[in-house]
Amino acid sequence: MKNLLSLIALLIFILSIPCYAEDNQDITPSLKQDDKKEVIFSGDENFKLLPDTKESFIEKIEKHINLFSERLKEKFSLWLNRSTKYIEKMKEILIEKGLPEDLVYLPLIESGFNVNARSRANAVGPWQFIESTAKRYGLVIDWWRDERKDPIKSTVAAAKYLKDLYKMFGDWSLALAAYNAGEGRIYKAMNRIGENDYWMLLNTKYLPNETKNYVPKYIAALTIAKQPENFGFENIEEQDSIEYSEVVIPSPTDIDVIAKCAEVDVRTIKELNPELKRWSTPMNVKEYIIRIPEDKKDTFLSNFEKISPEKRFSYDTYLTKKGDTVYKIAKKTGYSTTVLYEMNGTEIFKNLKPGTKIMIPPRDKFTPSPEDKFYEKKKSNKKKASKSKKNSQNSKKTIKSKAHKKV
Repeated sequence: MKNLLSLIALLIFILSIPCYAEDNQDITPSLKQDDKKEVIFSGDENFKLLPDTKESFIEKIEKHINLFSERLKEKFSLWLNRSTKYIEKMKEILIEKGLPEDLVYLPLIESGFNVNARSRANAVGPWQFIESTAKRYGLVIDWWRDERKDPIKSTVAAAKYLKDLYKMFGDWSLALAAYNAGEGRIYKAMNRIGENDYWMLLNTKYLPNETKNYVPKYIAALTIAKQPENFGFENIEEQDSIEYSEVVIPSPTDIDVIAKCAEVDVRTIKELNPELKRWSTPMNVKEYIIRIPEDKKDTFLSNFEKISPEKRFSYDTYLTKKGDTVYKIAKKTGYSTTVLYEMNGTEIFKNLKPGTKIMIPPRDKFTPSPEDKFYEKKKSNKKKASKSKKNSQNSKKTIKSKAHKKV
């Protein structure tokens, strides 16, 4: 019995000795729930996000930290991973424009750093610009390209917009809220309650819920991004930062021709130039700046010179027949009038003669996108509505005319 008790005592002693795994000595443990509020990024002198009396708002931020680090952990890991490809270039732009570099984490909650992201409100790209704001800040959106998807150009536009918003409101929380909801809505909410404090607006009915959650969500994402290991994100796979050379293309050129000249695959060229929507660089500009891998500039230029201009750009042709109009050609070819105008201009269709060459997209390289179909449907509905309105007005005029004759 004595021996048994001694053996039990020895086992208890052995089990109580702490074990240390050599491989884990450098790993920082995730923070406990109570410690998370201590590391929440509330801003500094140049980038104030939370008021000094911040305790009552911490809970709103913690809620999003828990959401990102628990329920959405896999998705947020993907966003962090994707961000590493663009973040250094974006930071350089923000700093150059005199903005806080931590604004670089805003695309985490806007798009997850997905250059092809599109919202239900048709906001596009990493910074999620709607069309009107994008054009106001110099981004080109047409049939050939959508510069909202360009991580460099869209960051320049976002920097200008954020700078203007900060000048308007003099407060970063309000500026960010305006980035989400629009400056008009924020001004209106401020005037309603006579306060210029974002955090005071959260308990009112004058902001949409998305905007009420926007700044807390951004602070949560920023807090995790600055110290991911503290929130259980130990294995973020960093991607190589985008590096490229720029070359001027003097005439429209197919993307696969550019890839061949640079001796890389088509996917590489598309990733470096995500704004391009079609099979080639735009036809509506005299020259276009394209990005190619940084070490491929000399190779590209050498190969490009060997290809004659007429072999750089692909298109099919349609020969007009007697009685053809742009609408008949659209019906015969299966391409919309928009496509025909984009490739040929409008003048050619004014006095069509038989045998006229009309350029159409190459069938092996062009497929209408869901976006094309959406805008064509929108255009068609607008045309129908206009026609219906015109018929209604003509009908009223006829009735008035008949009534006048009776009198």
